[in-house]
Amino acid sequence: MSNMANQQTHWVMDYETICNCFVAVFTHYKEDTRRVFVVHENRNDFPQYVQFLKDCVSNKEWHISYNGLAFDAQITQWVLQNQQKLLPLSSPNLVKEIYQFAQDVISRTDRGEFSLYAPYQLQIKQIDLFKMNHWDNRAKMSSLKWIQYSMDWENIEEMPHPHNQPVLSQDTLEKVITYCINDVESTKEILNFSKDQIKLRQTLTKEYGIDLYSASEPRISKELFLHFLSEKLGWNKIEIKQLRTTRSYIILAECILPYVKFKTPEFNNVLDFFRTKVITSTKDGFKHSVTYRGVQTDYGLGGIHGAISSGIYEAKPGWTIMTSDVISFYPNLAIRNGFAPEHLPKKEFGELYEWFFDERKKIPKSDPKNYVFKIILNSTYGLTGDENSFLYDPKMTMQITVNGQLLLSMLYEMIYEEIPEAIPLMQNTDGLETMIPTAYVQKYMDICARWEQLTNLSLEHDQYTKMVIRDVNNYIAVTAEKKAKDDPKEGLTAEQVWNKMKKSSPSYKFRTDGTDFFYTAVKCKGAFEWEDLHKKKVAVFHKNKSFLIIPKAIHAYFVYGTKPEEFLAQNTNILDYCAGVKSKGGWYFETRQLVDDVPEKYKNMSIEEKRQYLLANGWEQSWSDDNWVRHDAVSKEANTGLDTERAFNITVKKLSVVQKTKLQKIIRYFVSNQGNKIIKCHSDGREIQVESGPWLQTVINRIDKNKPFQDYDLNLKYYLEEIYKQIDQMEKIKPKSFTQLSLF
Repeated sequence: MSNMANQQTHWVMDYETICNCFVAVFTHYKEDTRRVFVVHENRNDFPQYVQFLKDCVSNKEWHISYNGLAFDAQITQWVLQNQQKLLPLSSPNLVKEIYQFAQDVISRTDRGEFSLYAPYQLQIKQIDLFKMNHWDNRAKMSSLKWIQYSMDWENIEEMPHPHNQPVLSQDTLEKVITYCINDVESTKEILNFSKDQIKLRQTLTKEYGIDLYSASEPRISKELFLHFLSEKLGWNKIEIKQLRTTRSYIILAECILPYVKFKTPEFNNVLDFFRTKVITSTKDGFKHSVTYRGVQTDYGLGGIHGAISSGIYEAKPGWTIMTSDVISFYPNLAIRNGFAPEHLPKKEFGELYEWFFDERKKIPKSDPKNYVFKIILNSTYGLTGDENSFLYDPKMTMQITVNGQLLLSMLYEMIYEEIPEAIPLMQNTDGLETMIPTAYVQKYMDICARWEQLTNLSLEHDQYTKMVIRDVNNYIAVTAEKKAKDDPKEGLTAEQVWNKMKKSSPSYKFRTDGTDFFYTAVKCKGAFEWEDLHKKKVAVFHKNKSFLIIPKAIHAYFVYGTKPEEFLAQNTNILDYCAGVKSKGGWYFETRQLVDDVPEKYKNMSIEEKRQYLLANGWEQSWSDDNWVRHDAVSKEANTGLDTERAFNITVKKLSVVQKTKLQKIIRYFVSNQGNKIIKCHSDGREIQVESGPWLQTVINRIDKNKPFQDYDLNLKYYLEEIYKQIDQMEKIKPKSFTQLSLF
């Protein structure tokens, strides 16, 4: 770990292995220094490449890659181990050996087997940004090209040459090298976005002696929980790793806490549903719904979800919107009720879990360990349902999720039965939002306090002035305005705190009267999220940031009252208007465009036949046999005329034909006035328009930073219609006509 901190030379790298060509590119992780090695029939940099690797080993220089542990690092280690056998080979034989090994590595991965070389066996230490950011997880699976799109990389380029076909020209070789350099530079950019994550892993690796540099957050949680559990129990880590509790069925009645009780028939029906339910797999899930006070609430494996119908809910004078969340809900459910995997000692497990919770409260949020303990607390619930985890016990998973839903429903029922005027707005996993008269705020807090005493859980509260709700997963919530205060711990005045918030929270609303400094927090969820994508937080790079201009404009409309037309006129970032799509399997993209073409019968005419055609269709020869003017032209002598080919192409009756161009698997595009239709096609003949209707698109995988925004030919009508369509879902207004719209 300390090596990474102290050494000044480490390398961001990537390999391209083609059947007759090997390219290796290394770029200094801070500076612009670059090393390129090529093995091809006309170039053999292999000796220099091997020496470079040996220098990396001796100087303790690290390699930083995207999916390198499973591929590039395997080749590196194989080369280091077999260098004596490989160095004497001719370029063709050498490339053949490298390519064959690379294919074996890929095949091993495809079969789901472990890599030939485990991380601890690698002579050159690695940071794999793909694994570190958990982009190897099924829910977050992302290729380097997709991350390039997400972080607005200027060139989203796919491999320009198939790996199984030989590189036969210098031009093709240069394209492959340029492509590899682009991949390395974009990986370096991901590294820059991941600095805080690496610093955290650096601290943990040093403190606990576990190599966590390429570890995802769930793996950090698993490794550290294992570390502390092993110490607490005095058990061997290897033995603990083998532990599991598997169950052929789970009786949910056995999971429900004894103090769960309801008064209303609606929620007693929910309780009866859970009490009579037996499940054989947590993966199959279950679903049950109840309608109470006009709002449907859904229960399932993922938690409780319910929301009032879409609309704008604003707290008028004399009213407020209370929002209450259970603090560390799932961890505290386990801690307070003694839930533990059956194969582990309940007392020791509970004490350790509670220790993480208590320790986190002592650690300032600015300390990376605070975040680590948060990861451990939140990930442990997920690990109880992970068959590959030593915490696996699906009954504990059910104890947490079932009781979580029932206890939140108890709070829900208590509030609305005791405050009949209350209006339920939303319930979601660990909290709820309720509109109540301000006169009942204290009563509301008293109800919550009784629930806290009953459940031994804690709530945190805030007040909203407005909620813009599309559904339970997509909403904007605006808090009551607050005054910034001094922060003695950080040594900041109220104004400095306010300015810091302005930089870090662009979605918030800020104002000052010259003396005091005020802010209004704004929470955007689901389709309305944009801040983290705007700030390019690496944690959200797996998400689709398509048409970011839309949630930004909706936010400006509902928070600041800015009309979408005005907002678009102010936003000149072309990338906010772009979308990204990807294809896999038998799917591929192609553009289609109507173009004029000469009918087939005219294509093979001789030059003499074309001249005869022109004579018969209103042309005459002027200065020569190959110079033509219209016979009815004014001032023929002053007309320089056209040659035979040009005159013929202008005159012949054209046909409109569809021109098709195949695209790469990941494309970035915007909606334009002039452009093409992008079609997603399948090898079996199925076709889907990327943008249905009359809209045309322009592919923009490569960004020209010097191109003026107004030259992009954006179809602003499309964006405004989409913005107003979503606003209409909440406001119930008719979209405006944008036929004559012009922002420039």
